[in-house]
Amino acid sequence: MLGSGDLTSNLGGRSEPSPSESTTPRVLTMLSHVIEKLVARNDKLVDGMDKNLDGMSSGLARVGKSLNVFHGVRAPNISIVKYLERLYKYTSCSPSCFVVGYVYIDRLTHKHPDSLVISLNVHRLLVTSVMVASKMLDDVHYNNAFYARVGGVSNAELNRLEMEFLFLLDFGVTVSSRVFESYCLHLEKEMMLNGGASQKIERAIVSNAVDDVTEISVEDTQSSSPTQGMD
Repeated sequence: MLGSGDLTSNLGGRSEPSPSESTTPRVLTMLSHVIEKLVARNDKLVDGMDKNLDGMSSGLARVGKSLNVFHGVRAPNISIVKYLERLYKYTSCSPSCFVVGYVYIDRLTHKHPDSLVISLNVHRLLVTSVMVASKMLDDVHYNNAFYARVGGVSNAELNRLEMEFLFLLDFGVTVSSRVFESYCLHLEKEMMLNGGASQKIERAIVSNAVDDVTEISVEDTQSSSPTQGMD
C-alpha cells in the first residue's frame, strides 16, 4: 500500500473555496448509499482475510495491487455522502458527473476484478472519477488544482491519480446515453429496494457519446453494482 497523505487532515487544514450551490441533488444520496454498501462489504472481506492469515500479513496483501496508488494511510473521517456533497458544493459540476464517475469506478473494478474499493481508497477514487467526468461532460469546469483543494489532496497527487485512473481504464471514458440511463435506473432501484422513496435522478447528460459497449446487467438489482465486476 502506498503511503499517501492523510486526506482528512488535508481537508481540515485548507481554506474553504466558495460554495456554488445549496441544493443537494438526489443522485448524491443514491450514489453514497450504493458506494457505502460496497465499501462495507469489501472492508469485511479484507478483515476476514486478516483473520485467516493469523496476523502473518495484512489481508490487503491478498488483494490486487491495481488500486494501491489510491490508498491512504488511514480511512478519512469524512463520510462518503459528506465527501460527495463537498465535491458538488464547491466544484459546480453537473449531477450527471456523479453517475458517470460511478460508471468509471465500475468499469475499473470490472477490468481489475482482483482489486477492491475499500475505505482506504474510495475517497480518492471518487474525487478522481468525478473530476474526469466533469472534463468529459461539462463545458466549464475547474482545473486539477481546484479539485485537489476541494478533495483534500495535493495537486501533484491528484495529477498522478488522474493518469493512473485513465491508464487503468485504458482511456475508456466515453459513456453512451444508454449506459448512463442504465446506471441511473440501477441507482434508483437500489434506493427503492432498501426502503427509500421512489425518486428520479437528475438527467442532464448530452446524448452525444458513441460508446455502446455493454458491460452492465441491471437485472441484478440485489447487488451493490449493476455489474458482476463489483462482487
